Amino acid sequence: MVLLRKYEPDFPVRSLSREMERLFEDFFGRPAERTQLTEWSPLVDVKEEENAFKVSIDLPGMNKDDINIEVDSNRLAISGERKFEQEEKKEDYHFVERSYGKFYRSFTLPSTVKADEIDAAYKDGVLEITLPKKEEVKPKKVSIK
Repeated sequence: MVLLRKYEPDFPVRSLSREMERLFEDFFGRPAERTQLTEWSPLVDVKEEENAFKVSIDLPGMNKDDINIEVDSNRLAISGERKFEQEEKKEDYHFVERSYGKFYRSFTLPSTVKADEIDAAYKDGVLEITLPKKEEVKPKKVSIK
């Protein structure tokens, strides 16, 4: 199969230029991403244990008062804001790679979760949410006569 392309006399040069821009953006990040405070999404682990689901969320550098947890019917929502705190004196940052700003994560809860017994703890920059499971109804064994 032959790829048809419009003839552009400087195609190889522009292609190389775009590739170099992409490489620099991948390494250093796009300038707009590093200068604006935008919404970010913290990393989350969800695991299932015998009696509960455990949700772990990385929120380093945050105060527990800046984190909100809401349960509404079958949805667990975690939100908050990590503020970029800059001192009055002018500092020259060479890199700002950590994410700042508002975040929001939500999860659909299975029907087996006891929503009224959800527990949360925040320690060492990790939010741990425990979602206890309801006692499952065991099937009744029927004997044949």
